[in-house]
Amino acid sequence: MRVGVLTGGGDCPGLNAVIRGAVRKGTQEYGYDFVGFRDGWRGPLEGNTVPLDITAVRGILPRGGTILGSSRTNPFTEEDGVRRIKDNLAKYEVEALIAIGGEDTLGVATRLSGEHDVPCVGVPKTIDNDLSATDYTFGFDTAVGVATEAIDRLHTTAESHMRVLVVEVMGRHAGWIALHSGLAGGANVILIPEQRFDIGEVCGWIESRFKVRYAPIVVVAEGAMPKDGQMVLKDDSTDSFGHVRLSGVGEWLAKEIESRTGKEARTTVLGHTQRGGTPSAFDRWLATRFGLHAIDAVHDGDFGKMVALRGTDIVRVPIAEATAKLKTVDPALYAEAGVFFG
Repeated sequence: MRVGVLTGGGDCPGLNAVIRGAVRKGTQEYGYDFVGFRDGWRGPLEGNTVPLDITAVRGILPRGGTILGSSRTNPFTEEDGVRRIKDNLAKYEVEALIAIGGEDTLGVATRLSGEHDVPCVGVPKTIDNDLSATDYTFGFDTAVGVATEAIDRLHTTAESHMRVLVVEVMGRHAGWIALHSGLAGGANVILIPEQRFDIGEVCGWIESRFKVRYAPIVVVAEGAMPKDGQMVLKDDSTDSFGHVRLSGVGEWLAKEIESRTGKEARTTVLGHTQRGGTPSAFDRWLATRFGLHAIDAVHDGDFGKMVALRGTDIVRVPIAEATAKLKTVDPALYAEAGVFFG
């Protein structure tokens, strides 16, 4: 059997560990051949491939990003997209496809597998940790670690100048990174997309910290919104999945804080640093296990499934289940962090 592998959507630490795990086990235990498709779903659309064997995956475990490249290509918006994918799979004699990605990448795999009989197995990847069928996605732990370290460093600058520092982290619809890193980093305010915030209340928390000679840190997810406002957008453009580009809520928040409190405020946007660089030990461990179990699913002919972490076990769930709804922060969990606000 020849198995195709692709990585779609945003890059994140741990992608290479999945590829390595699948190729090593598939080659050594099942005698499979592998081919890598370049740049997400663009690869099978255009027939752009790279050799993928044990030599190709040697030494990639600690590397961030993906050796296969990625893109936000949606084949269902391309002319004859499904036919082109099927033709190229046949051309390269690929009998099964492992799709590694988040909501959008796996959404495509769901339709291809369920509606068009393309044999797909999914692997969940997103630093946002917002796929409901798995306890954790790889990439999340690394992103939280990067954000937490940044917050730790910003505390000293904030204290030295007695100013407010606003830290904008990723999180379009789910505030998991903001919640985890904010709590771990000792932030005084954490704002997430799941709960609209009152800017007046935020300023009240900030002023209460200055009264005790403490410079506050505000952590805000990029998708967080004020009660009387809208999501802050970088521009009006959208990708092939219809997503707008977010950025700017941190800067907006800093300006509002300055104008309302008279306290100096500065913004740090962590941006792509959160999903770049070396994966954490946990993400290497989880991603490797996902790769091993993904090739097992291929061997069993269990297509239309995604590997997922439940407790410490790797299980298989329908890909459609994983993409049916987002996993968002529970209000009770967010309320726990509220003890440290103000």
